[in-house]
Amino acid sequence: MRIYVDADACPVVRQTEEVARKYGIAVTLLCDTNHVLRSDYSEVKVIGAGADAVDFALVNLCRVGDIVVTQDYGVAAMVLSKRAYAIHQNGWQYTNENIERLLMERHLTKKARRAAGKHHHLKGPRKRSEDDNLQYSEKLEKLLVRLLEAENGN
Repeated sequence: MRIYVDADACPVVRQTEEVARKYGIAVTLLCDTNHVLRSDYSEVKVIGAGADAVDFALVNLCRVGDIVVTQDYGVAAMVLSKRAYAIHQNGWQYTNENIERLLMERHLTKKARRAAGKHHHLKGPRKRSEDDNLQYSEKLEKLLVRLLEAENGN
């Protein structure tokens, strides 16, 4: 098992590494040439710039049972199709039961933005809090424990 992080502008890299280190799980951070990262724990893979280059590299690298941290619903859908796990930076897990709804909501939101014209701005997400980071860490740890127990036959 390995954790892959769609690390371009990901606010929970440190939290992911902390939880992974506690359980001895390897982490790979993927970023493009515009967001080069350094880590004393994770392997860092810098992927050439280009639309979706990091996303496709991440999907190609992940295997059955791996965990992918991403806020991209499309990436999550592809990861799930490979029988890997996907978790959002806010701590909720993408599943085969919720991914179609999430993709449809994304499509409808994009359609509404286009229809409103370029002068209409939707409100962005609220500022991330330390509680958000704590919730993410707790959810990632619960997922990891569940997968490790299943791996060990418990």
